[in-house]
Amino acid sequence: MVNFILVPGARLGSWAWDDVVPHLRAAGHGVHPLTLSGLAEKQGLPAGQQTHVQDIVDEVERLDLREVVLVGHSYAGIPAGQAAERIGDRLAHTVFLDSSIPVDGESFAGPWPDIEASLVRNDGVWSPAPASHYAGHGLTEEQIARIVASSTPHPGRTLTEPAVLSGPLSALAATYVLCAPVREEPDDDVAQLVAEGHWRLVRMDTGHWPMFSRPRELAQVLLDAAGE
Repeated sequence: MVNFILVPGARLGSWAWDDVVPHLRAAGHGVHPLTLSGLAEKQGLPAGQQTHVQDIVDEVERLDLREVVLVGHSYAGIPAGQAAERIGDRLAHTVFLDSSIPVDGESFAGPWPDIEASLVRNDGVWSPAPASHYAGHGLTEEQIARIVASSTPHPGRTLTEPAVLSGPLSALAATYVLCAPVREEPDDDVAQLVAEGHWRLVRMDTGHWPMFSRPRELAQVLLDAAGE
């Protein structure tokens, strides 16, 4: 048995994994979807980038988990990649789900100046996205409505504070799941890790939110990454 820690992307909470959790549990594994500080039911808690890293580490230690498969979606790839270093021998595998990956000294918002501009306009938070943001990602109208209704503002400091890594990401046993049409390629940093044989690349022909659009297929991808 392995223990999946499922960390959702920006603006989302543990609820985002509701359609994936039953498939993983049916396979006999521990499953622990995690809401990061300042989001969903944890709104109002102050949070910076290292808070989110510590949220993940604390969950693993609080539950005394071993054989951890750590899954970070979208934004959450950045804190998950840092936490993976700090979990040590409790970690079995890391899955970066269509996510950013941490670069020492760089922030999530670094490549996208418009995010920082949005934070200035919105009192330091990244506002929930409108329904139009989710178009073209294989989601039904009902799924989009659910995401929009349940999303919460994202704490800005988690997006602008730099990642802190003590070693290369190539040291992690990891799978990168690219959610895109077959013709698309991962970003250069991910492509290099895959080309050098450090990470495995898995493709899903769906949009950026596969936990909603393809939950059963995503669960199987995660089980495969865990060695099932």
